[in-house]
Amino acid sequence: MVIGNTCRFLGRPRFSVVHPLARLFTSSNMAKSKFEYVRNFETDDTCLRNCYIVVRLDGRNFHRFAGQHKFTKPNDNRALGLMSRSARSVMEELEDIVIAYGQSDEFSFVFKRSSTWFKRRASKLMTHVASQFSSSYVFYWKEFFEDQPLLYPPSFDGRVVLYPTNRNLKDYLSWRQADCHVNNLYNTVFWTLVQKGGLTTAQAEDRLKREETVIKRMKVPGEEEKDVPVTSSRRRVQSYHCDIIGDQFWEEHPRVLEDDDS
Repeated sequence: MVIGNTCRFLGRPRFSVVHPLARLFTSSNMAKSKFEYVRNFETDDTCLRNCYIVVRLDGRNFHRFAGQHKFTKPNDNRALGLMSRSARSVMEELEDIVIAYGQSDEFSFVFKRSSTWFKRRASKLMTHVASQFSSSYVFYWKEFFEDQPLLYPPSFDGRVVLYPTNRNLKDYLSWRQADCHVNNLYNTVFWTLVQKGGLTTAQAEDRLKREETVIKRMKVPGEEEKDVPVTSSRRRVQSYHCDIIGDQFWEEHPRVLEDDDS
């Protein structure tokens, strides 16, 4: 509540400085008020202990976003570089993330099994990762798209999944990389038919449907898989373009995983 005094200026009343009489509520007395019961509506979303916490982000309507911002087909190195840079920003901010894996418009961030960040609350972890990633994507846009203005802000949705064992986590990341391979293979052949074969997008899609079995068995020579695992060391965050389905990556980076019997 406020009250004010009036004064006269050139013969007419004017409203002067207001004086606060009292503050209705503060954060301290709010907790002790009769309204405290509303906290009972909050749900407990604490993640189960001794599990890896995976926060996976996906771009929302990125097919339209890529078209309006003239992304190169089938793979735009600028866009992939920007995704990787945004992921690095997240890992630099949240040190309990031990590895992140990304492809296309998605990225998965793995919190170590013993993490206690944000008291392991799923909503806190997911929203912090999503907001840090989204803001970084906008912040670093000009570094990768110098001549292409950002027409509207992108958005990313997120989910939280728990994996209790090293095998579960490795299988999850292997699943995402296998998905990357299939999508990359399809997109490479699809856009080759359009850009070099002279087919329309509808014709190329129809042809690939008829030859789906053959396409799945193909290996496009010289075409690099467009995915990127990002892992952290004690000194810096590092990016790798490599196979994570096999054992070599995990043998070279033993610090990523914690012992299953810990």
